[in-house]
Amino acid sequence: MASHVNPTVRRRRLGQELRRLRELKGMTAEEVADRLLVSQSKISRLENGRRSISQRDVRDLCGVYEVEDHRIVDSLMQMAKDSRQQGWWHAFGDIPYSVYIGLETDAASLRVYEPQVMPGLLQTRAYAEAVITGALPEASQTDIEKRVQVRVRRQERITSEENPLRLWAVLDESTVRRMVGGRQIMRDQLDHLIELSQLPHVTVQIMPYTMGAHPGVTGQYTILEFPDAADSSVVYLEGVTSDLYLEKANDVQSYSVMYEHLRAQALNVEQTRQFITDVAKGYTR
Repeated sequence: MASHVNPTVRRRRLGQELRRLRELKGMTAEEVADRLLVSQSKISRLENGRRSISQRDVRDLCGVYEVEDHRIVDSLMQMAKDSRQQGWWHAFGDIPYSVYIGLETDAASLRVYEPQVMPGLLQTRAYAEAVITGALPEASQTDIEKRVQVRVRRQERITSEENPLRLWAVLDESTVRRMVGGRQIMRDQLDHLIELSQLPHVTVQIMPYTMGAHPGVTGQYTILEFPDAADSSVVYLEGVTSDLYLEKANDVQSYSVMYEHLRAQALNVEQTRQFITDVAKGYTR
């Protein structure tokens, strides 16, 4: 059974704390690796939260950093234990972007720029199945259905009454022009998009072709922000075989500035709804 503890976020917080302890000790990751007879890459992966960390790893690192406060050690050990629990997404088997799902599940807000297709959180089930099938031509029907189910489960954050996810999406005009799955699927998808855009915590803007070159021409990205001030924002860049997570303050700031320009240049909320409504009419012919 999936735990309410988010293991991805626990690993990330634990990694940040271990990095802080190493820096306070004035040691490099290479020096720590040499002391523990492990690879430097292992220390780096533990600190960036990209791999599970055992309580034994925490104990050994605390020994190297000469942490004498047992309360700190116990707290870190508990975080390590929590980080090895399973999130809800593990029930669906091996999900390639499980790290992202873990971050998204705990995020307070997302800023998304999408140049090609609808963001997963805004897709109808039929659209999701069609876009996944098109993107993964060699995937089995079982794998496609699993991915669709995960996508639908992720969308519960949008419709949640207790803790809704704040979503701001800037979409290139291509996302509403590209016919995915047929006319009826597109009409239903655009109607769904308009409906979601009326939620108080969801904002949708269209970047029209007429805008020409703009800060989003380099591709899709997502900025995740978290409710706990201890958790720094993350920029997520999706790849075919691997994903990239940027957490350095300068990187996040650069993408945030780009996003402000995107929001300023895109159609406003009312113009966007009218634009989508007009495009949707074309799918009823």
